[in-house]
Amino acid sequence: MTSLSRSPVRRLPALALGAFLGATALTAVTPALVALPAHAAAVQPGGYVDLVEKVAPAVVYIEVTKTLDQPAMTPETMPQGFPFDEFMRRFGTPMPMPGAPQGGDGQIHGVGTGFIISADGQIVTNAHVVDGADSVEVTLADGRKVEGKVLGSDTATDIALVKVDAGSDLPTVAFGDSTRLKVGQDVVAIGNPFGLGNSVTSGIVSALGRDINSGPFDDYIQTDAAINKGNSGGPLFDTGGEVVGINTAIFSPTGGSVGIGFAVPSETAAKVVADLASGGKVDRGFLGVQIQPVTEDIAAALGFDKAKGVLVSDVTADTPAAKAGITRGDIVISVDGTEVNSPRDLTRMIATDAPGATVKLGLLRAGKPVDATVTLASRPEQPA
Repeated sequence: MTSLSRSPVRRLPALALGAFLGATALTAVTPALVALPAHAAAVQPGGYVDLVEKVAPAVVYIEVTKTLDQPAMTPETMPQGFPFDEFMRRFGTPMPMPGAPQGGDGQIHGVGTGFIISADGQIVTNAHVVDGADSVEVTLADGRKVEGKVLGSDTATDIALVKVDAGSDLPTVAFGDSTRLKVGQDVVAIGNPFGLGNSVTSGIVSALGRDINSGPFDDYIQTDAAINKGNSGGPLFDTGGEVVGINTAIFSPTGGSVGIGFAVPSETAAKVVADLASGGKVDRGFLGVQIQPVTEDIAAALGFDKAKGVLVSDVTADTPAAKAGITRGDIVISVDGTEVNSPRDLTRMIATDAPGATVKLGLLRAGKPVDATVTLASRPEQPA
């Protein structure tokens, strides 16, 4: 069996018409998490007809256009033995690379999905759908096409916020509470697979808290609802019609759906969207430490029955951690009373707090419990 770390887990590219654009590559102004029952109600006879009629008007299709510089073949880039190499060496005339768009700058077009969260036209989608786009066109459920403007995007969580002015109030959907999801619960995905248009698929929550090694904040919902290229940025609904996830990645050896898709939880998405709506970017808390897992040997030496916590391997000078007295060799076992079991836990807990927030870290230092109070700084910009 192929291990997950070596398997073809990929962000869903915005489906390109002729070429792919994107993937390595989500109210009121502040979206609120809406409390749900501990589990969604069972699907009634007749399937999801009522649910789809309720939410589909708020699902939109996004087409982006990006201009590419036409690659030119020069004497320096020309393959050895190319038929026109002597001509090019003499005259130095750049030539279009074979297969490159002709007639000046070429354009590629990509399509994805989004959903409307405010009547005035705020739309959530994936960052990789709109990143680098020169123009964004949104097709509403009633067939109208309107120009979209990217208010902001966050590549770390693959969420973007787009704004359209449709001249009237638009239908909306709301974020639900993904923390209440249960494995086995029914979910429905709506999107634009392969540019075909409005398509509905259903499945269940296959797993929660998946880490697919796509970034520091991985905490995906896994579902077997069919998700394909073009579904990028589309909503994953619970049976109450609330958005519990944003479809963003698939596990596939073929590039198509094999029943393993991943969605950004609404708990994460709602916070990111709120930041994007208010300032166009996401500000994350910053501690200033390098960390690594606690090994079985370290756990045994400390008397743990299993490995837990996170080992501080280094502390950067003049950072919140250094100012709070955290030292190399400390083991972080909790943040504000919540247990820390892995580096991913600590990274996510700190990053979801705002700069300036004060957190209480539970530490083990030389085997003894110690508390440290830290005022977080702003997370430095990370390279894409």
